[in-house]
Amino acid sequence: MNKAIIGKKLGMTQIFSADGKVIPVTVVEAGPCPVVQIKTKERDGYEAIKVGFGKVNEKVLNKPEAGQFKKAGVEPQRVLKEFKLDDLSAYTVGQSITVDVFAEGEKVDVVGYTKGHGFSGVIKRWNQHKLMATHGVGPVHREVGSMGANSSPSRVFKNKHMPGQYGNERVTIQNLEVVKVDTARNVLLIKGAIPGPKGGIVTVTNTVK
Repeated sequence: MNKAIIGKKLGMTQIFSADGKVIPVTVVEAGPCPVVQIKTKERDGYEAIKVGFGKVNEKVLNKPEAGQFKKAGVEPQRVLKEFKLDDLSAYTVGQSITVDVFAEGEKVDVVGYTKGHGFSGVIKRWNQHKLMATHGVGPVHREVGSMGANSSPSRVFKNKHMPGQYGNERVTIQNLEVVKVDTARNVLLIKGAIPGPKGGIVTVTNTVK
């Protein structure tokens, strides 16, 4: 990839194309993202840029966190992420990455964390059906069901659909289209849905063909 930016999901809406068709879009407040550090192969073993997003009061940072922002000469940021780009020569410490790095019609990949649903049963987590609500079934209508054979292999197979943590996992949606770039408001309108709740942090990168 050769371009990337950090943003915040504001929600979904719809706009109309020139021929009157409705386009569902997700509104993402993207940037400005100051470059906090440029990592080099000689010093760090790999090449990447570290960028921030979302201004924050310096009081909530510890000394090491605040020190890197002072060294870079940028305001403290709430979120820090690294991007391994193909070419780092166009970036300098203190430079701001804004939404105008993307263009309308461009294909992007969006990474975010899905909504967390906590500890969930198999019906909510895996879309399994309930047991029959008939005489003799007992109060087990939402349970998992059979665990498999008993004497052999005497264990539950791995990856069996069971109750557990549902959601709050890293998900990438690829090949989404940038419908509009609003430089005045630092907003990207991306066609379709992206992972995460309103206010969730996402990263937007160009799609690598």
